[in-house]
Amino acid sequence: MQNNTPAGKRIPDPETRQATFADLPALVTLFEAYRVFYKMPADPDGAGRFLTNLLEKKLSIIYVIETNDGLCGFVQLYPLFSSTRMKPLWLLNDLFVAKASRGLGYSRLLIEVAKQHAVQSGACGLQLETHRDNKVANELYRVTGFGLDVEHNYYFWQAGT
Repeated sequence: MQNNTPAGKRIPDPETRQATFADLPALVTLFEAYRVFYKMPADPDGAGRFLTNLLEKKLSIIYVIETNDGLCGFVQLYPLFSSTRMKPLWLLNDLFVAKASRGLGYSRLLIEVAKQHAVQSGACGLQLETHRDNKVANELYRVTGFGLDVEHNYYFWQAGT
């Protein structure tokens, strides 16, 4: 089955699935593009070690989206816990779709996979943050059912400073 995009480009239906060790080479490439997007210096060797460690120790859940052209996006979830709700919750920490695959609905598909994972794991929800000036991401999260938390302040302490 094929999807028609707004530009009329025909693409195969994408497959979403949990990442495996076999995905590491392509996943590292996507992860590096994600990091560079956020103005971090390129470090493919470090990215490979980081992702390998996460997968080996099962410290995160990574879902990928794949077409006939290979991996084109990912979402990474980290486990957290809500003491007040006495349930697990997931931090949607990373969401990225390769530039050539944007505008095809893949970000929304990855968000839906993350939501399904939260439900299936008995979590009370997903939490995420994005920069206030990131208009595309803020609109994406709004239209996919996330509510802006205006009741809480989030603080950050940076080690080593």
